[in-house]
Amino acid sequence: MSRLIVSLSPHAHGNDTVEKNMYGVIIALVPALLVSLFYFGLGSAIVLATSVIACVFFEWAITKYILRREKTTIGDGSAILTGLLLGFNLPSNLPVWIIIIGALFAIGVGKMTFGGLGQNIFNPALLGRAFLLISFPAQMTSWPVAGQLTSYLDAETGATPLAIMKTAIKTGDASLLDQLPSATHLLLGSNPTGGLGTIGEVCALALLLGLVYMLWKKIITWHIPVSIIVTVFVFSGLLHLANPAYADPFAEILTGGLMLGAIFMATDYVTSPMTGNGQLIYGVAIGLLTVVIRNWGSYPEGMSFAILIMNAFTPLINMYVKPKRFGEVPTKN
Repeated sequence: MSRLIVSLSPHAHGNDTVEKNMYGVIIALVPALLVSLFYFGLGSAIVLATSVIACVFFEWAITKYILRREKTTIGDGSAILTGLLLGFNLPSNLPVWIIIIGALFAIGVGKMTFGGLGQNIFNPALLGRAFLLISFPAQMTSWPVAGQLTSYLDAETGATPLAIMKTAIKTGDASLLDQLPSATHLLLGSNPTGGLGTIGEVCALALLLGLVYMLWKKIITWHIPVSIIVTVFVFSGLLHLANPAYADPFAEILTGGLMLGAIFMATDYVTSPMTGNGQLIYGVAIGLLTVVIRNWGSYPEGMSFAILIMNAFTPLINMYVKPKRFGEVPTKN
């Protein structure tokens, strides 16, 4: 029989639960989900359904048959959320078997290997995406053009805005940036001339609606998403002023997975710092790394890798950025 140990006061009381917060984030993802179905149709439905079902199944199977726990954790919503976020980070024409491999890696390696929810070091969905990107680079960088609602594996593909931005940097030809969609198109998610990107990153406005909802419900705070977006805007703006071959800051923050990562991935409770100041440091570092990888790395996108790198630094940030303890007497010199 275990003992109940009560620490010294003061105590903080709240009505937050894991289930409440997980399903709150899922609700915040609904606008982006609806937009993905509008643009990608059948492909989006197949990829997202496969990812969610596979993640839930692997968490149930690993918990029951490998960890041999009597109670499974599939009801808390975390596996569903991991499946949604993994699916949002995939192209809408990805074969089912690759999605299942990504789900197995996300849940089996990214989450359950560390002991389950609350103990993982890295964001499981991003770890699954990174594994697939390295293992299947051709399939993971094939971007269907919007409007092919009944197409799946045979969907026509095209270059994304990030690919155009990367080519402009490599060639030094600023005129290539004229091919980028307007800021309005990027905000709404439409790209008349090419591919859109992964399922969940196509519409910045839908993701911003999710941010407003989570801030309203106090599921997250503003520190991480705002610090990431502001850092990318400022850093990319300075680069654009120095050399017009670098895209303008509005294009940088509205393209690729920046909004999706800043709002829904970097804010993961388990893998982000606990204090406000720590979250600001974390967010600024992610923003800087994202711009560096996007502009000088091998991949057009750097958000996923930037978040995973900073996930590894979260324990260090928590160690050195701590809130003032209640009742602490300041030291006098």
